[in-house]
Order: sequence, then C-alpha cells, then structure tokens
Amino acid sequence: MVVIAPSRPQGDLRLTGSGTCRQLRCRVLQSPLAGVSDRVFRSLVRRWAPDALLFTEMVNATSLELGHGRRKVEELADEQGPIGVQLFDHRPAAMAEAARRAEAAGAFLIDINMGCPVRKIARKGGGSGLIQTPELACRIVETVAAAVSIPVTVKTRLGWSEREAGSAAAVHWCRQLERAGAQLLTLHGRSRSQGFKGAADWQAIAAVQEALTIPVIANGDVNSPEDARRCLAITGAAGVMVGRGSMGAPWLVGQIDAALCGRPIPTTPGGAERLALARDQLLALVASRGDHGLLIARKHMSWTCTGFPGAPQLRHALMRAPTPAAALELLDSARQTLDGTDP
Repeated sequence: MVVIAPSRPQGDLRLTGSGTCRQLRCRVLQSPLAGVSDRVFRSLVRRWAPDALLFTEMVNATSLELGHGRRKVEELADEQGPIGVQLFDHRPAAMAEAARRAEAAGAFLIDINMGCPVRKIARKGGGSGLIQTPELACRIVETVAAAVSIPVTVKTRLGWSEREAGSAAAVHWCRQLERAGAQLLTLHGRSRSQGFKGAADWQAIAAVQEALTIPVIANGDVNSPEDARRCLAITGAAGVMVGRGSMGAPWLVGQIDAALCGRPIPTTPGGAERLALARDQLLALVASRGDHGLLIARKHMSWTCTGFPGAPQLRHALMRAPTPAAALELLDSARQTLDGTDP
C-alpha cells in the first residue's frame, strides 16, 4: 500500500438544510451515473468507501409523478451510508413533489441536475438545458428547497458553450444558484457543448470556489488519487466528485479518500479479485432484476474484466453469454486459469 500526505480540507462538511442538518465525513463523492450507479454498484463502492456520499441514478421528476422510476427512490431505506437522490426536470412543482418523495424515502440530500449534456434531456429544458434559462433554474432551486427540510444541492457545468464558460460567466451563473438556496455546488469543469471532450478547466472552478460562500465540489478528470490532489491544489475546492473513472473501478472513491486523508491507499484489485467482483455484481443484478440483470451486468463486466491475461477474449465471450449461468461459468473458468498466476 502507498500513503500520500493528506491534502484535503480537514473536518466534516456541514450542510444545515431547512431544519435537517447533514454532515459529510468523506469529501470524495461518487457521481450519479445513468445506467451505472444503481443499488448494486453502490454496494460495491461501499466496500472501499463506507462514509462517501453516493447517489442514485438520475431520477426524472415527471416520470416519478407518473409512477415510473420509483425503484430508484424506494430502495434507499435498505442501504447503509449517505445516499443522495439526484432529480432532473424543468417543472418546479414536479421537482418539489419528487423531492418530498425522496426525503420520505430516506434521501440524505436532494441534488438537482443542471449539468447532464445529453441532448434529449437538455432540449426539453432539463439537465444542462437549465443553464440557458437561469430564472427557471433558480425558481426550481427555490421551490425544491422550500419543499424539504434536508439540504438541496446542485450539479452543473461552467456554461452552455465554450464561449460562455469563462470564469466570469461561470461565477455569475453559480452565484445565482447560491442565492436561490443551493447549499453545495458540484461543478464540472466543462461546458455543455464540450460534453466530455477536452480537459476540465480546474482554473475556472477555482474562480467559482473563490467567489461563492457555499462549498464547491470539483468534478471532471478526477480519475486517480494523484488527479484528486492536483485538482484540489488548483481549485481549492471543498472536495471532489468522481464520475466516469469509477466505471468498472468501484474501489476508486475509497482509494482517493484514503490518499487525501493520509491513510494507506487500498491496492487496486488484480485479475482474480476483479473476476470475483464481476461475479458478485452479476449475481446481485440477476437476483434483483431477473434475467434482465445479465444485460445490465454485461457493460460492468466489460469494464471490470481488464488487465489480466485472456481478458479481451473473456470480455468478448461474456458479451455473448446467453444466460446468467453461462456468464458465471465463463467467469469461474477464467478464475481457475488465473489461480496461481495472478499477482
């Protein structure tokens, strides 16, 4: 194990809410990831990061109102550790009602998505589309904050386009969200038009951090403990959020938290451990979702099963396994092959 000197702000992060105070013991957050950060994935992240704030997948407030997507919210009661519910929509009343449902289900806090760059969401006025309608965005924050007692936070981007994503414009946008009642802001260091292209602008995040009084969490290009240290050194942020870098690597949040706290960094799993992890995830997904769980597990197994002899061939076979039993047989056979050779 490796130990890195602590470099994060010390102490718990306290969010007062509107009557219900929350404290974050860990300042490394796991990003909401559509189609990824379900209950099974969160349980794996918990193995390495028991105190981290994790999130549900994005929840569409209108769909929840119509009775869809309730599983994402109602399963919170059975989970350990802080779980935030991230909502998206462009209707303040629907967002408020969804927030009340999430609070009743045990949400640690409510996060409002104002950063998702997916076109079908943005063009309907949700996600990053709200960057173009700041008055509506602020009304949503105000309405949701008035509807619940737990803290309300926002995840957003520097701006709509690169031209609008300069430090001054980003500061103006984020100040509006703070004045509307956001108690914490997670800022992705790219514009909506960039998507995930180019490098995250940590300097722009630093400008926002300097201008706001609420905590700012830096997001974008934090894929290792070293990235997190550099990001915090540049941005001065209150913490970091890990996103796509954790796909297939549920240990990453825990590794970064250990590094920033000066604890020994857990070793990155080797081949045999990755196969065992993929097996656990497949079994859990099939138990909760039936045979459809195999379809969900395929992408996770393709991300996790890397870095050992025969991994490419195994991934190819797993993507074509017709049943959960066939996929388990492939994983077990690969494990037997690795036994005695995996470092």
